[in-house]
Amino acid sequence: MDRLIASIAQIFALCRKEILALLKDPANRVILIGPALIQSMLFGYAATFDLKHVPYAVLDQSHSAASTEFLSRLDGTGIFERQATLTNAAQIAGVINSGRVLMAVSVPADFATRLAEGGQAPVQVILDGRNSTTAGAAAGYVNSVVTAYNRDRAGQPAVTVVRRAWFNPNLDSRWQILPAMIATLSMLQTLLLAALSVAREREQGTFDQLLVTPLTPLQILVGKAIPAVLVGVVQSTLVLLVARFWFGIPMNGSLWLLYLGLLGFTSASVGVGMSISALALNMQQAMLYTFLLIMPLTLLSGLVTPIRNMPEVLQILTYANPLRFGVDLVRRVYLEGAGLSGIAFDFVPMLVIACITMPLAAWLFRNRLA
Repeated sequence: MDRLIASIAQIFALCRKEILALLKDPANRVILIGPALIQSMLFGYAATFDLKHVPYAVLDQSHSAASTEFLSRLDGTGIFERQATLTNAAQIAGVINSGRVLMAVSVPADFATRLAEGGQAPVQVILDGRNSTTAGAAAGYVNSVVTAYNRDRAGQPAVTVVRRAWFNPNLDSRWQILPAMIATLSMLQTLLLAALSVAREREQGTFDQLLVTPLTPLQILVGKAIPAVLVGVVQSTLVLLVARFWFGIPMNGSLWLLYLGLLGFTSASVGVGMSISALALNMQQAMLYTFLLIMPLTLLSGLVTPIRNMPEVLQILTYANPLRFGVDLVRRVYLEGAGLSGIAFDFVPMLVIACITMPLAAWLFRNRLA
């Protein structure tokens, strides 16, 4: 009994020592409280599948009272926001490929005539299948509007919806998630690997020795960044092979363009990781800083929920997130088959992030000594 009491007392003393050591550092106290508050707010605002704003385009070839009444039902829901009124079918590809709208509604020229003659009046809904979750939800809202429209026209022929999803014909969520994982899983590993590189040197006491060598801070930065970039590209390749050959998701774009984008994305991710590594004094701090960033970067990337559904403040913050542009770039090249001009909006911001974070890491190498 005495031995049990002594053992419990020792465990209690060890727990007390660890808690005091953890709370003694002000930075640790902030890390204990800050991430929980920040991430709970992000989950509350960013991680939502509710569609509150569905931008769409209209191609009304009927120009009749019946088509106007039907389209007014969509506009009056408060969910659908008309972004464009098209004049011909050739314009549909442009507004969907650019991401300006989530869907396009095409009303045929004989819409009113078919209703008057007692036939079916089909309405075509073209969805952006690159995000199957939101596309499926938007299609469900359209169906509810059509159901209400048919109910109000009791005893008359029903309007039917002909649905077509671009880039993901069956709205398979796997087609949405796995291409995005090519960038996401690569970032998780490269960010942590880069963050631990210099922190490990500091903890082992070899960082000072590295600084007094003939190598310049820029050379040290490049020498530590290149392996992390290569690891990121290799991991992206593994996920790409799994998505293409194991799950059979067809790739519509150029392989070299995809790797060019992944190289820019991985460089930006490594730049963020190297800045963390140069800032952290030891491996524990580097890991904490990395885990603190991973969740917000993932939530604000548009991986699961569309960025347009987030509050405007969070939408602005996503421009500092390389994963936002990496996910969009991979989806565009892999599913859409976009060319270089189509991914310029994603590629340029990643290069800007890399050009900011890499010099920042080099400056920290020179000025933040152990």
